[in-house]
Amino acid sequence: MEFSSPAQRRLQTLRSHLDSSQADDQLSLFLNATASAAPFSNEDSYSVVLPEKLDTGIWNVHRSAKSPTKLFSRFPNHPEIGTLHDNFVHAVETYPDNKYLGTRARPDGTIGEYTWMTYAETASARQAIGSGLIYNGINHGACVGLYFINRPEWLAVDHACAAYSFISVPLYDTLGPDAVKFVVNHATLQAIFCVPQTLNTLLSFLSEIPTIRLVVVVGGADENLPSLPPGSGVKIVSYQKLLSQGRSSVHPFSPPKPEDIATICYTSGTTGTPKGAMLSHENLISNVAGSSLSINFLPDDIYISYLPLAHIYERSNQIMGVYGGVSIGFYQGDIMKLMDDLAVLRPTVFCSVPRLYNRVYDGITSAVKSSGVTKRRLFQLAYNSKKKAILNGRSPSPLWDKLVFNKIKEKLGGRVRFMGSGASPLSPDVMDFLRVCFGCSVREGYGMTETSCVISSMDEGDNLSGHVGSPNPACEVKLVDVPEMNYTSEDQPYPRGEICVRGPIIFKGYYKDEEQTKEIMDVDGWLHTGDIGLWLPGGRLKIIDRKKNIFKLAQGEYIAPEKIENVYTKCRFVSQCFIHGDSFNSSLVAIVAVDPDVMKDWAASEGIKYENLAQLCKDPKVRKAVLAEMDIVGREAQLRGFEFAKAVTLVPEPFTLENGLLTPTFKVKRPQAKAYFAEAISKMYAEIASSDPVPSKL
Repeated sequence: MEFSSPAQRRLQTLRSHLDSSQADDQLSLFLNATASAAPFSNEDSYSVVLPEKLDTGIWNVHRSAKSPTKLFSRFPNHPEIGTLHDNFVHAVETYPDNKYLGTRARPDGTIGEYTWMTYAETASARQAIGSGLIYNGINHGACVGLYFINRPEWLAVDHACAAYSFISVPLYDTLGPDAVKFVVNHATLQAIFCVPQTLNTLLSFLSEIPTIRLVVVVGGADENLPSLPPGSGVKIVSYQKLLSQGRSSVHPFSPPKPEDIATICYTSGTTGTPKGAMLSHENLISNVAGSSLSINFLPDDIYISYLPLAHIYERSNQIMGVYGGVSIGFYQGDIMKLMDDLAVLRPTVFCSVPRLYNRVYDGITSAVKSSGVTKRRLFQLAYNSKKKAILNGRSPSPLWDKLVFNKIKEKLGGRVRFMGSGASPLSPDVMDFLRVCFGCSVREGYGMTETSCVISSMDEGDNLSGHVGSPNPACEVKLVDVPEMNYTSEDQPYPRGEICVRGPIIFKGYYKDEEQTKEIMDVDGWLHTGDIGLWLPGGRLKIIDRKKNIFKLAQGEYIAPEKIENVYTKCRFVSQCFIHGDSFNSSLVAIVAVDPDVMKDWAASEGIKYENLAQLCKDPKVRKAVLAEMDIVGREAQLRGFEFAKAVTLVPEPFTLENGLLTPTFKVKRPQAKAYFAEAISKMYAEIASSDPVPSKL
């Protein structure tokens, strides 16, 4: 039987996509039966559509148009790279003398110019670290903690873990003692690398983490390290001493297999204890290999590392950097001095989060507004002209850069050729602004720890903003109906539903937590993200909602609003509470239905005069007093900083079934409440913005 070109392409794709047990004649019959279906690819598509199963005839699975017939698990040009160890060996053999790890920090604590370790020098340190761990009785397969901020030693230790088949377990340096203690015990860490500051936290509960046998202090001198009782079973050594021990007792590598666990990443979670996502070497290599089809890091690139290495976003960027032989310069450890580090390092690749990009945007626009009429008009003329050219696919006039934008580019060092954004949505206005002002490729991605980072990302040459691009070539994506939220594949003009992902990038489950693993993974291997998306024309994915009442703030922190609302209802003024936040703002706001009797009694005691309860609720002094008491209740409940409401609107009327704000079980209808109080929410965020000026350096 002969097929037209589209049918032949479909058949080729289906053979690789569907179960290999399906017979060719079944495929042929299916294709004939679906001859009216649109071809799976066309020149305007960034992703292609395939059927999930033969017998349904439903074309609902999207793959990258760059690789519709296979999901990538290896780098196309280097299929021999199957583990993080292989990736680093490739870099050392290919770029031995390239600058790799750079720092401005001096041993005496001062800050100077960047000094560098080459790939070959880092390889030597990696072997010494791994050998030093074995010298101290840490066996292959053991979990090793990294409890400090970004610096060259972090990556050297991580490479040692990969070379000797240890499992790295990053810990955020901002974690409180209880969370650190939980992770150390849950992952049964045998060794942990820290700095003097985090060492003090560990020492405060050392007797409660019995699996720890070795503590390595980075940046600490041996003579300043505390001595422990001989019977403690724990050794504390400096990083330099560990290197010396390893170099005097060199052990051969114990390379891992692709299916071995490379790292356990603990997500901060919203309620309860952190969950440990197990990621294999294959997971991480697959994700970066797929991403490499559209994003190239080059040997002459310079990347600045300041996003937390404990987060999968920065970890993935580092793996990509190693593959490309990139130079990685670290910030000095103070985010308020990042602009100074950028000016000295002058990176070519800059990856960040919307919160920082928003500050850059606000800083530049504020400077323009205060620059005088002539300069303001020149900026607007240049901006509009350059934006129009970019959107039309034309090269803008270099005159505008010379007159206006080169000075702005210098804020990031003047050489940035690629900007990446992740962790939360970037406003389309800000993305367009960055493209115009910095004259480089600006792309947004979407992912999560459980997918080893990137699920989708914008494609080169796609100038449409407000979406997260097409699927990573290492995975496939589908949308599943969520009828209780009125999201279905039949929605017009675009199909909507929960984003589900499948492929070699999917994690191996939560460590020691089969129940929660089953909640997120179905029997067909699809990971359910909990995010609601829709397909835009061209096969671009757009995030529009969360399936559960959990959302993410602009800085990437997850919020469980019901938990916070339950805390605030303990405040004497609060009868009911609705907490709102979103990915475009870094703080929460609250709508409070007040207790009328308490409010009136308090107003009388304070000598506040009013005509009615509505007028009392609008009084700025009253709102301030209520928010202050809510803060007290929040502190008593040990809410985290980002869980506090930063502004409050008081309303005299309660949330009821009649006004559509409550369910029959008296739960707040969140979408309806958001719409009902939209004006008040907008005003509160405007108040917060006006009271939080942008730092002058931005």
